[in-house]
Amino acid sequence: MSALRIASRPLRSVALLSRRGTQIHWGRGIPRYSTASYAQDLIKPPVSVEYDKLLINGKFVEAASGKTFPTLDPRNGDVIAHVAEGDAEDINRAVAAARKAFDEGPWPKMTAYERCKIILRFADLVEKHNDEIAALETWDNGKPYEQSANIEIPMFVRLFRYYAGWADKIHGLTIQADGPHHVQTLHEPIGVAGQIIPWNFPLLMFAWKVGPALACGNTVVLKTAEQTPLSALLVAKLFHEAGLPDGVLNIVSGFGATAGAALASHMDVDKVAFTGSTETGKTILELAAKSNLKSVTLELGGKSPFIVCEDADVDKAVELAHFALFFNQGQCCCAGSRTFVHEKVYAEFVEKAKARALKRTVGDPFKAGMEQGPQIDEKQFSKILGYIKSGTEHGATLETGGARFGSKGYFIQPTVFSNVQDDMPIAKDEIFGPVQSILKYKDLGEVIKRANNSKYGLAAGVFTKNLDTANTLMRALRVGTVWINCFDTFDATIPFGGYKMSGIGREKGEYSLKNYLQVKAVVTPVINPAWL
Repeated sequence: MSALRIASRPLRSVALLSRRGTQIHWGRGIPRYSTASYAQDLIKPPVSVEYDKLLINGKFVEAASGKTFPTLDPRNGDVIAHVAEGDAEDINRAVAAARKAFDEGPWPKMTAYERCKIILRFADLVEKHNDEIAALETWDNGKPYEQSANIEIPMFVRLFRYYAGWADKIHGLTIQADGPHHVQTLHEPIGVAGQIIPWNFPLLMFAWKVGPALACGNTVVLKTAEQTPLSALLVAKLFHEAGLPDGVLNIVSGFGATAGAALASHMDVDKVAFTGSTETGKTILELAAKSNLKSVTLELGGKSPFIVCEDADVDKAVELAHFALFFNQGQCCCAGSRTFVHEKVYAEFVEKAKARALKRTVGDPFKAGMEQGPQIDEKQFSKILGYIKSGTEHGATLETGGARFGSKGYFIQPTVFSNVQDDMPIAKDEIFGPVQSILKYKDLGEVIKRANNSKYGLAAGVFTKNLDTANTLMRALRVGTVWINCFDTFDATIPFGGYKMSGIGREKGEYSLKNYLQVKAVVTPVINPAWL
């Protein structure tokens, strides 16, 4: 499969209605969305919740405490379901099941080809249930259904097929030594992997972590985000239908301070992988170090620069910068949230970026043609509005947006700021919402220095026609991924991870396998060798 920009595939048509906010002017002449045309009647999701318990040792079970917590529909804040709330005791049960499955079960002992076939059968089942899974993901998360159904679930399937292909291609080396010895390395599964995934891409992060772990022969305890626990339980059921042995994949829904902390600090977990905020990542690293010094992979926050050079086709740059920031409601760790534009094209870019934001369709994510659904929850919604207020208070120019969209749920108008300065909170902090900050620069040396002046180093975008400029920037930017004249081009084969406080290690591609393998050196004397 060729590299794919995550939102560039043709969308499957669905028989749903599309509505668009219309432009009005108020306040100081700032163009904003009208909410008059926003339909408060929401489409009923074409799916029901069948699995709301913990998955431990192949069975759906209640939490040991009997507690549950509500998972909400971000379109209106209503309760979708009450889900079992796992805590430390449930993590203990899940880890015990995973340990027994690793030490005594068939998964690490079966041939790699047999593991490959089970993973491929799972991918086929997910593909068969594509629309049902996509509907559940959209209902629980708020992202557009067309994005879930036509982009993310097919990508999920591709990732598992990719890792299935790796299962029987993991091998060590034969090494030449300085003496009469035969030396080889074995690449062994690391054991029980604890994995903690976020709410912005629940199923894709499931695939990024579970795929390589299982391909390498490990067993898994996965903690889902408390905001989005539903889709992982559904696909895990399909995994067992595909023949996955009991105890190999265990899923605990719950909160970070209880279930997450228990998993990261568990003495019988051999490795922990986490995607989420940098602050929580620090806590995970500390818990891992203070327990059994388990290995850690972290994919954390970002404040990615998107650099528009003076030779850019402005119309194309505006569209790509818009996508880089607003995709997935702006809830992307690698979002191009610092849009650096050369002074020669700055004014034109700002006007066209404002116009593009005003055309963005916002509303019920189950309606056809919607580009933007609600933010994940009340906490994130309020945080974003707080940053918007901060932007105006610190002197940035609010070009459009800046307020709630509609009267129900957690919808926010696409927001554009110009005249943003590097020391403003909206230019430094990870907002994780539909807020575009446009900054002006004069020359290449200046923008390199400013782009790198961040505690983060996850990704960057470069838009230029000049090959020399592209080559200079790709090497100078201190980030894990540089997209040149594209953005969010993801593929199962392309590694992803960050510099600095954006994380440790890489996910996806061949590099991700190293996270779940131990390297063992085996040395044997060779008596009277014919050759060395």
